[in-house]
Amino acid sequence: MILENILGPQDLKKLTIEELQTLADETREVLLQKISSHGGHSGPNLGMVEMTVALHHVFDSPVDKIIFDVSHQTYIHKMLTGRQKAFTDPKHYDDVSGYTNPKESEHDLFTIGHTSTSLSLASGILHARDLKNEKSNVVAIIGDGALSGGMAYEGLNTIATLGTNAIIIINDNDQSIAKNPKGGIYTALESLRETKGQTTNNIFKALGYDYHYLEDGNNLEELISLFKEVKDIDHPVVLHIYTEKGKGFEPAEQDHEKFHAGGPFSLETGEYIKKGAVTSTYNGITSEYLTKKLKEDPLAVVINAGTPGIVFNRKLREELGSQFIDVGIAEEQAATMTTGLAKNGAKPVWAVLSTFLQRTYDQLSHDMALNNQAGVVLVYSASINSMNDESHLGFFDIPFISHIPNFVYLAPTNKEEHLTMLEWAINQNEHPVAIRVPVGSVVETGEEDKTDYSILNKYKVTKKGKDVAIIALGNFYKLGKEIADELGDITLINPRFITGLDEELLEELKENHKLVITLEDGAIDGGFGEKISRFFGTSDLKVKNYGIKKNFPDRVVAEKLLLENGISKDLIINDIKEILNK
Repeated sequence: MILENILGPQDLKKLTIEELQTLADETREVLLQKISSHGGHSGPNLGMVEMTVALHHVFDSPVDKIIFDVSHQTYIHKMLTGRQKAFTDPKHYDDVSGYTNPKESEHDLFTIGHTSTSLSLASGILHARDLKNEKSNVVAIIGDGALSGGMAYEGLNTIATLGTNAIIIINDNDQSIAKNPKGGIYTALESLRETKGQTTNNIFKALGYDYHYLEDGNNLEELISLFKEVKDIDHPVVLHIYTEKGKGFEPAEQDHEKFHAGGPFSLETGEYIKKGAVTSTYNGITSEYLTKKLKEDPLAVVINAGTPGIVFNRKLREELGSQFIDVGIAEEQAATMTTGLAKNGAKPVWAVLSTFLQRTYDQLSHDMALNNQAGVVLVYSASINSMNDESHLGFFDIPFISHIPNFVYLAPTNKEEHLTMLEWAINQNEHPVAIRVPVGSVVETGEEDKTDYSILNKYKVTKKGKDVAIIALGNFYKLGKEIADELGDITLINPRFITGLDEELLEELKENHKLVITLEDGAIDGGFGEKISRFFGTSDLKVKNYGIKKNFPDRVVAEKLLLENGISKDLIINDIKEILNK
């Protein structure tokens, strides 16, 4: 196996075209073996096999700087830059991140997990190179889907104005996570593909770029020839390369969306391997509710930014027509469009993953909240028990949303609360409302939630006791209940509202309580618990907050991280007893 002898990019320089093709075939086979048993991003990596081999054969990383957008397509890059064992040996599968990481290799410039960033990063790298009078190539790779993001245009514009060596590779597979919609940048790319780069309506030439089109972006020999042609160029150039997402694995070629990423699957059938029986999920409950709501109310509309599968499958998206909008990988557009829809009488619901929500702080604050428009934001995967790469963590949303004026942020603890909150949020027109879609096993009380959520910041006492009060937010309410059940005569509170304080209830706790415990499935610094601590700051009542300390943990094992932060039933009970005995 040639791959076994590849210790770094320098080892590709001496290989013949035939040997490089064999290497590409080997890396694709190794890739499939790992992903099929371990999970990961399949389609993006399969489509980049030949391009990555060609890049490292022609360019001289790390002197030449290769910058990947998103970087979920860098598994082959890692194999060729000294990390092959993490793909060939199951014992080492978890040695590397699923994204670029400078801690792993000098060939990874940045820790990257969010999209539309590579061109802006490249503009800084190349300008610093020029300031230092160095000679090297800067190669930035970006997908067609990522070109829908606003930062991509900002980067394109800046690089064009700098007018120096910059090689931009547009990896065009006519696909984001889901199929690209028609119109806009996608129409421009489609025209270029249909004319093999010859159309006069060329957006990149209009911006001042030199331009090359490669029809067969999985042809190793043609890729090498093109890269050699532009290496050491003295001006910005766009290489528009048409690739096949999922190349070399038929199920992935037939269903690009399904094989963007996922858990283990069968190499024979292409079916994902399910663990245990399929049960109800909060995501599924939310989708069922929204489907019904949209069919009943023609003014209701769901917005998403490039991750439509979190809310609707392809069939439902097609059925819903104009009541579902995928704006591409452009969360800022989604947030501000939500504001415009609400202003003009529609009932918009923006479905977004917590890790991508942080890209939109200004839009949430300045556009939605300052204008106090009643859009709804559904925040998915907001939990320590969700995505676990350091670039995709989902537990920073509580601090930054809860401090924005006018916003109402809700944390349901069961199915009934979630559905009632959804119904209220969509139909009210007083505030922007965010709902933290619960993560974990579905809890059903069997009783309708009759809460009037228009009466803001009213907490619910679910168990009344003395001495100790546990205020357990959202996903951590279950933990709070377990602690309260074991300790007996203490108070348990479901706050439901993240963005405000029930000052009347908190004042009552001073009468017969000595200690308040807050539990939140999120960052503790600036979080929900700190608001409670501030309220009791001048009183004799003690407060202890539990959450995740400020950090970027990578490849999180939730159970381990929780223990490191002192979060378990037994640890918290011990803390309570120690505090009360002091």
